[in-house]
Amino acid sequence: MKKLLQTSALIIITLFTFSACNTVKKLPATVAGASRARFVGNWTLTKVSYEGLVPGSVQTVFDQGAPEDFNGSTWNLTNSGNGKYTLANGTSQTIFWSYNNTNGELFQFKKLYQGDSARKVQEGYQLLVSGIDDNYMTLKSPVSLGNKTAYVVYSFAKNK
Repeated sequence: MKKLLQTSALIIITLFTFSACNTVKKLPATVAGASRARFVGNWTLTKVSYEGLVPGSVQTVFDQGAPEDFNGSTWNLTNSGNGKYTLANGTSQTIFWSYNNTNGELFQFKKLYQGDSARKVQEGYQLLVSGIDDNYMTLKSPVSLGNKTAYVVYSFAKNK
């Protein structure tokens, strides 16, 4: 029984790790016309939820911690693409972000460390933009489960 649970956990983690390689489906028109400028500002991640996943089934996101560790985090996104998120426990991460609407609506970011150039960092994260306006933003991280796609959903509120 213990071996079965360990194997199941390993499969879920592996699926989540490879989910960034999936092709992204075109999103509904609700975010059509979103522009890079809409993302600029200070945001607070107010809620992490799941679509098609059992809460707790995803152990690590953004190679940093459990999805719930990001509740209450603040995200500072500048117009230049530079940014930073700070978890509620005080841990900060410098990022370089972009918005891509060529093949769906995607919010993308790369983690940067001391001395890194965004051009030289090859790995990053892509999240589907499922909604954005002047006050709220919802991003979804796809997770492959067999032939289905589930999501970790991040809901943000813009700080005034």
